[in-house]
Parts: sequence; C-alpha cells; structure tokens
Amino acid sequence: MTLIHGEVAAGFEGVREAFAANFERRGDVGAAVCVYRDGRPVVDLWGGVADPDTGREWERDTLQLVYSATKGATATVAHLLAQRGELDLDAPVADYWPEFGANGKAGIPVRWLLSHRAGLVTLDRPVPLGDALGWDAMVAALAAQRPQWEPGTGHGYHGRTYGCLVGEVIRRVSGRTPGRFFAEEIAGPLGLDFFIGLPAAERERVSRMVYPKPEFDLSTVPLDAVPPEAREYVAALQDPESLSNRAFTLTDPAEIDFNSAEVQAAELPASNGIGTARGLARMYAALIGDVDGVRLFSPETLASATAEQAAGPDKVIMFPVRFASGYMLPVETNPLTGPRAFGHPGRGGSLGFADPEHGIAFGYVMNSIVEGAEDPRASTLVDAVREATA
Repeated sequence: MTLIHGEVAAGFEGVREAFAANFERRGDVGAAVCVYRDGRPVVDLWGGVADPDTGREWERDTLQLVYSATKGATATVAHLLAQRGELDLDAPVADYWPEFGANGKAGIPVRWLLSHRAGLVTLDRPVPLGDALGWDAMVAALAAQRPQWEPGTGHGYHGRTYGCLVGEVIRRVSGRTPGRFFAEEIAGPLGLDFFIGLPAAERERVSRMVYPKPEFDLSTVPLDAVPPEAREYVAALQDPESLSNRAFTLTDPAEIDFNSAEVQAAELPASNGIGTARGLARMYAALIGDVDGVRLFSPETLASATAEQAAGPDKVIMFPVRFASGYMLPVETNPLTGPRAFGHPGRGGSLGFADPEHGIAFGYVMNSIVEGAEDPRASTLVDAVREATA
C-alpha cells in the first residue's frame, strides 16, 4: 500500500480516498494533488515513487513535467499583458510580429492563436530538434508557414505549435521570453514552484516519467474492429499524411525525450512546464480570486479569457472540444466541477483548472503516463472535489 502524505481539510476526505485508490487500482506510480478553495489550500497530498529506477520517493517539493497543462500558464501570461493594455488580443498578430503576416496570415488576430483557430498546426518542413529547442528556428518556420485551413473557419489543436506562436507574441510585446515573464511576474509574486525552462539547480527535484508499453499497435488494427465513434480518428492515425499525425511531427527527429536535461531546460511553452500540483492549483486560484494578497486577473480579464471561442469536432484530435482563449472548457465527457470551469490537461493525465462559481482551483501531476482516453485518475479526483463542494 502506498503511503499518502499531506493534509486535507474537513469535508475533503473523499479526495484523499480517491488519490489513494489511484495508486492501488489505477496505476499511479508517483503523484500529487492540490485543491484551493476561496484562495486557501484544502487538499495538499503526495505519494509514491519519483524515480522507479532508483527508488527515490516523491517528496513534498518533487517537480513534474506536465506536458500541455503548460498551455494554461502560457495563456495566463498573454492575458496579463492584455490586462495591462500592452497586448490587444483582437489585433492582428502581424502588428506585433511583422514576419508572421507572410503566406496569407496578415489578418489572423492574436486570439485565434490562443483558441486554436489559426490553422498553423504543423510545418511543411520539420525543424531539426536541436534548432527547435533554441526557439528562433521554430519561430521563423511558423512565420513563413501557410495555414492548413482558412483561419477562423474551424479549430484544430495546435499541440506543438501553440507555445511558439503565443510565446513569440509575448516576447515581441514584453521583450521577455514567456518563461522569463512567467517567472518574474507570476511565479515570483505567488511563490510558485513552476517553471517554463527549468533552471539547472532544480533538476534534481524532477520526477522521472514512466511510459507504458503499448498493449497493441493502432496502426495495424482493422478499421472494422474499431467502434464506429472512434473509426475516423483511428483511420487518421494510420495515415502518416493525416493532419492528426502531421500536427505532432514538427521536428526531426519527431520524438522528444522529455526526461532529458536539454529538453527540460529549453522553453517550450506548449509542453514542458515543470512544477508541483501545488504550483498549478495556486496559479489557477489567483486567476479567480485573492491568494495571500495576490490576484492575477481582474473580473473583466477573467470574463474575456474564459469566454468560449470555438466548439465542436476538432480538426486534429477529431472529437468535440471547447476552447476559450488559451484554456479548455468543460464538455459532456469531462464536466470538471461546473460549467464555468476552465483550465488545461496535459498528455498522460496531468490537469490544472479553476472554477470561479465554486471558488475551486485544482492541480494534479503524476509521472505514470497513460495514453488514450481511458484514464480515470484525474476525473475521479475531480469527482471527489465536486462531491465535497456540492
């Protein structure tokens, strides 16, 4: 039995039970969950093993890479700049980044980058991985790239391009990289353990990700054996030229070792944020209210940031999603804690979100990566939070 560390406030004991069950029945190896309510922590739990190869235990300050949950942090930077009057989200990107206007992109507003409506999900020519980690090559390639569909006419998940697209606008407006801005203007004032671009001194605190061995190869599954609702997506995965595949093959080589020191030190504002569950929850808590004297968003900014911008079947991931400006919104299959909730999941299971209606902010991080839709770990924790606040 995995020993669970930390504390829960009265009424939130069900979250501890669900967290323990994730280790016993749902495959967690090392993980942490944190919940804030009305600006104060009511759940702060951790347990398991940070590195199965060495047996290093998960500690209170263990850091974890959270993949696309990083996108919520990057969106927060953009909205802070808008709140300060330095960035107009409805102005053309080319107003801030002139090179971006090439190849029919002159009219794309910043908000379409945030809401995955720009059509820039892939590159015609992959960028060498080493160059992509250095920023400038990927930014130049995206500036020259033609959209994959008429911008604004549909949405498709910009899984790997989002960070450089939004991040370059941040850099042009503020004079700072997104990771540096986040560190100075968000993590610093709030005391967050969360980084976009990991300092070398923090490397020893990072948990090692554990990837499962595939039970079967989707590329060889006969389509008539696939449930009808998933058949179109599996067909796309089996086609190397499909948008679903090309959206995640932007670099050469396409595979990225997110356990490596080089990748963790780079700034990849779509995918390599590294932090604690506490850091994620505390950031989201400060978007919806006061946290120890710090509030990040005004009510007006919060309303603008969380208003729905796109909904329906996604051109890349091919199932229905809802996007605000940089945050994902609840859908029927993932209701979070209420209809006003907003946030972002990450590959393999991580999740950060806030719910202004219930005063809830939530962070869950883990090192056991579960691929595909059948991962109940975060959802069972969210269900327990919902029951505690009903």
